[in-house]
Amino acid sequence: MGGWMHASELVRLTVHGDGTASGPVLVWHVTFMPARPQSPPPFGVLPDLTGADEEPCSLGADALDDWTTRYVAQSAAPTVQRLTLPHEDGRTRHVLLDVTAQAWACLTQDDAGHWSVRQTGPERLWDTITERITAWRAAGEPGAGRLRWHAGPDGQRLAWD
Repeated sequence: MGGWMHASELVRLTVHGDGTASGPVLVWHVTFMPARPQSPPPFGVLPDLTGADEEPCSLGADALDDWTTRYVAQSAAPTVQRLTLPHEDGRTRHVLLDVTAQAWACLTQDDAGHWSVRQTGPERLWDTITERITAWRAAGEPGAGRLRWHAGPDGQRLAWD
């Protein structure tokens, strides 16, 4: 199971009598080539990345460099796409874009190493991702072998023990 931030994992789901399914994430980092219907929507015209107030943030975009952390992040925001854009000031903009929800977050790091975020849309993407990663880290950063997916009529969710 995966998302559009390219941190897929293989999950063994068991269907239960009530129609729900659950199962463990297998201990492999796998990447699948998505079928055309599973491909993310095109970006279209990028939003004005200065169109929101800049706020300091406790978690930087560099957290997404780690496969498992990115997998946990995309469980909170599965339709988010990630891209990096160079800026004329020499800094890199780390953009998270959910075309479907019309939401985005743009993270930058200053010369002192502090991160800030601008975000807008019906959902504050970086806040949602930060909350999920923070909870996972508080649980001791369980690896793939301790992650489980649950799927049912109310949606999908990633849990850990």
